[in-house]
Amino acid sequence: MPYYQRHLFFCTNRRDPPRACCACHESEALRDYAKQRVKALGLSGPGKVRVNTAGCLDRCEEGPVIVVYPEEVWYTYVDREDIDEIIDEHLVHGRVVERLRI
Repeated sequence: MPYYQRHLFFCTNRRDPPRACCACHESEALRDYAKQRVKALGLSGPGKVRVNTAGCLDRCEEGPVIVVYPEEVWYTYVDREDIDEIIDEHLVHGRVVERLRI
C-alpha cells in the first residue's frame, strides 16, 4: 500500500511579467485553503491525501495548475468553489471533474 493514496500538487511557480505563472492566480492561498479543507474533512495523513507545493509544472499558460497523482489528472481552477469541487468529486468520490480538466 502506498504511503499516500493521492497527492494533490499545486504549482506555485512565480515568473516575471509578462510571462504567465500560477502564483499570479493566488495559487499559494488556494493551496493553503485546500490543505485546510482536506484536513477538516479527515482526508489527510498516511494512507490518505497529501496536498503539496510543486515548482513549475510547465503549463502556466493554461491557468493555475493542479495535478492529482497517481491518476495523473491535470486541473485548472479559478476560486475556492473549484477547489471544493475537485476535493469533493475527485478526492472524496473518485470522479474526475471534467469541466476543470486540462
